[in-house]
Amino acid sequence: MANHGLRGFILWRRRWAKREWIIAAAVGFAILIFAFSLLSNSSSKQSKPNQPFDSSINEGVPFTSLRNAKDRGAYCLDGSIPGYHFQKGFGSGSDNWVLHIEGGGWCNTIELCSLRKRTAVGSSNYMDHEVQFSGILSRDPSQNPDFFNWNKVKIRYCDGASFAGHPESEFRGVAKSLDENCIAGVEPSMCFFPQEFIKHIKTPIFLVQPAYDFWQVTFPSIRNILVPDASDPHGSWFKCKLNIHNCNPSQIEVLQGFRSKLLKTLSEFQQNKEGGMFVNSCFVHCQTWMAETWHSPSSPRINSKVSFVNYPVACSSDKSIAESVGDWYFNRKAAKQIDCPYPCNPTCYHVNLT
Repeated sequence: MANHGLRGFILWRRRWAKREWIIAAAVGFAILIFAFSLLSNSSSKQSKPNQPFDSSINEGVPFTSLRNAKDRGAYCLDGSIPGYHFQKGFGSGSDNWVLHIEGGGWCNTIELCSLRKRTAVGSSNYMDHEVQFSGILSRDPSQNPDFFNWNKVKIRYCDGASFAGHPESEFRGVAKSLDENCIAGVEPSMCFFPQEFIKHIKTPIFLVQPAYDFWQVTFPSIRNILVPDASDPHGSWFKCKLNIHNCNPSQIEVLQGFRSKLLKTLSEFQQNKEGGMFVNSCFVHCQTWMAETWHSPSSPRINSKVSFVNYPVACSSDKSIAESVGDWYFNRKAAKQIDCPYPCNPTCYHVNLT
C-alpha cells in the first residue's frame, strides 16, 4: 500500500511511439507502486521554456467533481463524489498529458475506514477546493524543465481501496487477470509482488525510489517490511524509525540490508535497456510531486560510481530526479542512477518525523 504521499503519474501523448512510453514507479522491498506511467503517442518535441507562458505560475488549481459518478460506482468512503484538479497545457505541451494518481493506502479495519471518512482521503467534503501544483505538476520551467507546459490532472483518492470505488462485482478469481507468463512460472499469489511482476512488464518504465523509504520503515500499517512492532517489544527502534540520524551502527546495518534486498530485486531490471531508474539513499517517501525533491537547487542528486549487486553502475553529472527522468524520456542519455549507501550523499533530503 501507499500513503497519501505516494503518487502515480501517467504521461500521455497522441500517437503510439515505443520509445515514449513512460512509467516511473516507486518500488520497495515488498511492494512496487507505480509512480509514473506514460501512454505515449507521437514523437512530439520537448518542452521549450521560451514559448508563451502564463505568468500566474502559483495559482491554485480548482477541484472538479466527477460527472456520472453514480453510474460508474465511483464514491468516496462516506458516499461523497470524488473528483480531480485539471490545469491546461500550452505551447509545445498542449497535446501532452501528465496524470497524477493520488495515493493514500488502504484502511483495513472498520474503525480505520470510519476515521478516514472525516479526512481528505475518505471524503471529498474535506478536500481543498484549490491545490498548488509543484514538482512534476509545476508550471514553473525552473522547477519542472521538461513537463512544465503539459496538460496536468491530479486525480484525488478517497475510497480507501486503490480506486475500487463501490463495485458489486465478485472479487474472487483474480488469478485470471494476472500476467500469463508470471502465473505460468510461480504460485499466482506471488504475481502481486514486485520481485515477480517486474520481470514481465513489457512497457518501458522508469523507477523512482529511495533506498530507505520511511513509509516502509516507519508506519505500523506496513508491519511485515522492516522491524515489525512485535519484533521490537522494548521500542529500541522507535527513534531510529522516525529519524535516520538517530540510528545506531547495528540499526544502520539492518537498513543497509534493506537497501541491498531492494537492489537485488531490481538487478534483473537493471539490465533492461529501455528502462530507467533513480534510487537514492535518502530517508524520504514520494519525491516526484515535491519541488524540494523533484528539481530545485537543494534537491537530491546522484554523482557516484557504486556496485549494483554484481554490476558496476556509473552515475555521473549530478542529476536531479527531474533531469534523470527527462534524459530517459527524451532519449538524451541513459538514466540508471544508483546512489551509494547512507550516509554518503550530502544532497539527500532526510525527513524528520519526530
